[in-house]
Amino acid sequence: MPREITIRPLHSLDEFHRCVQLTREIWGDSELETEPTTTFVIADQTGGQVLGAFDGDALIGFTKAFVGIHNHTPYLHSHMAGVLPSHRDRGVGRQLKLFQREDALRRGIRLIEWTFDPLETKNAHFNLNRLGAICRRYIPSFYGITTSPLHRGIPTDRLLVEWHLDSPRVIAAIQNLTREPASAPAVIHLPTLVLQGESARSLRPPLAGGSPAASSIIDLQSRIRSEFTQWFSKGYAATAIRFTPSGSDYCLSPWSDF
Repeated sequence: MPREITIRPLHSLDEFHRCVQLTREIWGDSELETEPTTTFVIADQTGGQVLGAFDGDALIGFTKAFVGIHNHTPYLHSHMAGVLPSHRDRGVGRQLKLFQREDALRRGIRLIEWTFDPLETKNAHFNLNRLGAICRRYIPSFYGITTSPLHRGIPTDRLLVEWHLDSPRVIAAIQNLTREPASAPAVIHLPTLVLQGESARSLRPPLAGGSPAASSIIDLQSRIRSEFTQWFSKGYAATAIRFTPSGSDYCLSPWSDF
């Protein structure tokens, strides 16, 4: 029988060193772009969070958050969250986020934000459908062009996630009371792409600069950047994603409704 996964805060340098090792295993970043141990220390010492997921004594995932301020009100910016490939699709990521939420609420923090690649529709499903978050801001090339294989040599466009921790929407989502919407006032469509053996719900194929695959992804990224920007400027928010035979649809509604 699989062992129970446990979540707890991390505070020691040894634990932070283990987190750094996990970042290399999970994301494969170059030495230059690997998060140093000092950033974990700063997050822990300044009111942020470093949380670890353990299988027995083995650290198999973590999340790190820094404190931010919006209009004199503190919030958390969740900068990193990752789980080893051997433990994915077992609910570990959701356990980490729910622990993160509970810890924030205990401290009077009602908002956590983070960013994700809008082309990563599996992440969109997790953030919007499973956690009840919304997105109202699109940030072009947030990190610039990096050497990380995760970023595939293309602009690092990101959607900014807002997780309003004690909102009715979030409470319903974490209690599994929400469903993918059958219709929405506005939709942004991502077609199914089959590129180098990967398809549909996770558009993360290895790309070579100037290849047809790279060109297709960049063209898609450019189109959805324009569409998200237009809808967000009209006061809409991305509130869900649904999967269709032809691809994926981001569902948008006026954010004042939420």
